Amino acid sequence: MAKQGAAKTAAGNPAAEPPGDCSLCPRLADFRHMLRKREPDWFNAPVPSFGPRDAKLLIVGLAPGMHGANRTGRPFTGDYAGDLLYATLKEYGFAKGDYEERIDDTLELIDARISNAVRCLPPENKPVPAEINTCRTFLEGTFDEMPKLKAIVALGHIAHNATVRALGAKQTAAKFGHGAAHPLKFTLFDSYHCSRYNTNTRVLTPEMFRAVFRNVRAFIDKAQ
Repeated sequence: MAKQGAAKTAAGNPAAEPPGDCSLCPRLADFRHMLRKREPDWFNAPVPSFGPRDAKLLIVGLAPGMHGANRTGRPFTGDYAGDLLYATLKEYGFAKGDYEERIDDTLELIDARISNAVRCLPPENKPVPAEINTCRTFLEGTFDEMPKLKAIVALGHIAHNATVRALGAKQTAAKFGHGAAHPLKFTLFDSYHCSRYNTNTRVLTPEMFRAVFRNVRAFIDKAQ
């Protein structure tokens, strides 16, 4: 499989979305092609960001889940993590409508957008460092196409580290910590990932998660 170069916009900036048959990460491309044969009705492609480009908030997750975004084609849609995330976004005015675990529900994001550090499903939900580094160009492109961006919420260590590097900052300048806020190019808020494992083990409780978005809401309202 030939390895393509990272996509660019007409202005020469990094593209915000990989092509549907992106081959920059051969392991992820091979896995995707296998799943297309096994599950032909699934999305099975790099999952695009969800939400308006003029949003002030961007939420960065790790990667699509097997039975979630990789199946449905929308971030955090179809697996447990979406239940807590979208309920919390609605509570703090970042979403409206009903989340029903499918892309044709009535859910809409308000002044918020959701993306992932790695856009393709990795085997066992574990991307390797080279894949995270390669896909970072699309995260940079996402920042570039959001002219009103003020705040970013990173869900978990990997999303945090990818975001810090995509913003051109040093890891030592912004260490991950649940509930922390880092004044980088955009203010970066940290949260543990809203995965079933983290909530079942009480690493993350719903109140801990809500507290992060309560702070984000106050920050954005003050910045307006």
